[in-house]
Amino acid sequence: MRLDQHRRRWLAVRIILGILAFQGIAIGLWAVFAPHSWYTSFPGLFGMHWVGLDGPFNHHLAADVGAFFLALGAVSLFALFQGGGATAQAAGVGWSVMALPHLIYHLGHRPAEMGTASFVLSLIAAAALLVLGIALLIVTPRGPRVADPDPLEFRFPRRKISR
Repeated sequence: MRLDQHRRRWLAVRIILGILAFQGIAIGLWAVFAPHSWYTSFPGLFGMHWVGLDGPFNHHLAADVGAFFLALGAVSLFALFQGGGATAQAAGVGWSVMALPHLIYHLGHRPAEMGTASFVLSLIAAAALLVLGIALLIVTPRGPRVADPDPLEFRFPRRKISR
């Protein structure tokens, strides 16, 4: 694999890890520290509410889901800043293992009160986690992480200032 291709793949891995870390930490913190708000409001966009339509509130369950997301987000963040290929792929395994049954559940369970657009978006969101997790397994290059190229530096000749 050429060096520039190797760098592009590492860039893709870091972008994916960043997205997953943000997703996991944001959802995780919300569900851990405000489980009822998370339950009644998730995803919090355009008036959509996905979780609250699918059964009664359970504080323990909502906080545990938050803890799972937080853990996956932390692993992704660790892989983003510290890890090499194996760590990035381990994050991919974790997200894939969580996302596959999550997607299967949503494919088979549509709450009666959920509109079609909201249902389709919830499936896309669930599938995206699986796709990103699998992408980490496929895209992560073998071998050591390659350093970013040095930034471009422009130097302009200095002018003498007359006084």
